[in-house]
Amino acid sequence: MNTSSSAAKRQLQRLTGAQVEDFEKRGYLKNLPVFQNSEIATLQATFEKLAARLPNGIDINQVNMWHKCSRMFYDICRHPTILDYVEGLIGSDFFQWGGQFFVKYPGDGSEVPWHQDAQYWPLSPQQTVSVWLAIYDTDETNGAMKAVSGSHLKQFTHQTNHSPHLVLDQEADISSCQPEDIVTLDLKAGEISIHDAGLLHSSGPNQSHRIRCGMTMRFSPTCVKADLSQWPWFEAYMARGVDRLLLNPHGPTPAGEGYPDRSFQHSSEFF
Repeated sequence: MNTSSSAAKRQLQRLTGAQVEDFEKRGYLKNLPVFQNSEIATLQATFEKLAARLPNGIDINQVNMWHKCSRMFYDICRHPTILDYVEGLIGSDFFQWGGQFFVKYPGDGSEVPWHQDAQYWPLSPQQTVSVWLAIYDTDETNGAMKAVSGSHLKQFTHQTNHSPHLVLDQEADISSCQPEDIVTLDLKAGEISIHDAGLLHSSGPNQSHRIRCGMTMRFSPTCVKADLSQWPWFEAYMARGVDRLLLNPHGPTPAGEGYPDRSFQHSSEFF
């Protein structure tokens, strides 16, 4: 997908002051437009092409770092409108360190328990925003992400839960949260949500006949440093601005098309 040419045909959209304040208060933004309706079919075809590269038996949800080995994925992550939104939240110098698909096929009974991303990431300081690009329409019936508004301002206790239907084994105790603060991050295909690393979020099963797929991108300002003793394969891929601090190793821009194998993952537990 030629994101640079398609972006040139539209007026880039930056966050308003009110949207930035809302993000700081609630920990998320949703329904931010990026791709036009005429581009959705190409976006979906790109996902299908990338997913088809994986060997049989590999769960696409466990495969991270597509931006390291697929120029198509990398270029979508460099869409100027996406980067403008991110810049409005974390400043003008920032890098990408993660790129993944989260897919729930029709009838998929898997669930993501309530959790805060930050507890999984050995980063300091914990300043990451996650962009979730809807490849298809997502709503409550096909397993849209849910979030607890304002929960990014507090650290929650997580406990181990090995239930087989859960995608993650760490589950947060949300008994102190108010039901009215739980929101569904429903999105139309081509829209994005953005959430803070500390935001409590989860997703239920896909109870529909429609696929649910999100393309995620993790961005951090250049002041964030990874603990390489825990993440020896961590690399920063500059998305915008200049890295004057040089706290992390930099990765090369992908020139061709492949898929992330075990060597790309932060953990050897993945396939």
